[in-house]
Amino acid sequence: MLNTPSESNGNSPRDPVSINVGGEVYTTTLDTLTRCRDSMLGAMFTGQIPLLRDRRGNYFIDRDGKVFRYILNYLRSNTLDLPEGFKELALLKREADFFQIRPLLDEIRRHETGSGTAVSCRAAMLNVTIESAMRVLHFNLKRAPENYELRSCAVRMYVANVFCTSRAVVELMCVRFSYSSRDGPVAPQPDNTRQNCLRLEWVPCPDELPRDQHEKQGFRELKTECGAGLRDAPAFMEELLRVALCEGFRVDSVFPDPSDILNCSVLRFVRY
Repeated sequence: MLNTPSESNGNSPRDPVSINVGGEVYTTTLDTLTRCRDSMLGAMFTGQIPLLRDRRGNYFIDRDGKVFRYILNYLRSNTLDLPEGFKELALLKREADFFQIRPLLDEIRRHETGSGTAVSCRAAMLNVTIESAMRVLHFNLKRAPENYELRSCAVRMYVANVFCTSRAVVELMCVRFSYSSRDGPVAPQPDNTRQNCLRLEWVPCPDELPRDQHEKQGFRELKTECGAGLRDAPAFMEELLRVALCEGFRVDSVFPDPSDILNCSVLRFVRY
């Protein structure tokens, strides 16, 4: 199992929790951060989205730190308290939309004046992590009756975890990807225990491994909607980008190397 950013920087969050939001450090509790469990913050601090840490060990979120205080106070008190003459309502609205805190968005709409544009019901956040590991298989290759040859073969196993605040997008992913089987394509299923999550596990069959040995190990290949096999992580990321961009998402962050998106381990999209 490969380390996700959160695993590589320590254990699961415990109270009190210190978070660095765009350079502003806040200290709060897990209960406050997960008050809206279907929000992105709820997903982050219930283990559905990997967490990064800064050099001092604070959990790091690359968003506007100044207005985050109002988001945090809303989660603490369930009321939106803004100073008189507050002039950053549009920024606060965008940040609340990014974190997908819908009750707060409703409060912000009530504070808006004029004909401000309502937040689209299509607004969503999509987060994908992918990891892989090698495994060496040993198997007997039948050459003739009672004549077997011991062979070895390396296979690469892939796991992709998809989280989206829009359940419809998760269901779309189940249509756009499928597992191969003797009886035809099999659609993956969303995780029933973790809301809005989809876990994809697949093992491409290398040329030197007989197909029956691949099936004997219980391995499955992952294919696109048109039936093309996904041979590696870049092929998966390329197809994921195609689906997400067609659905109106834009890339928000890439980890670890923003310049190498197809070989990243964590990819996040947003849709406003």
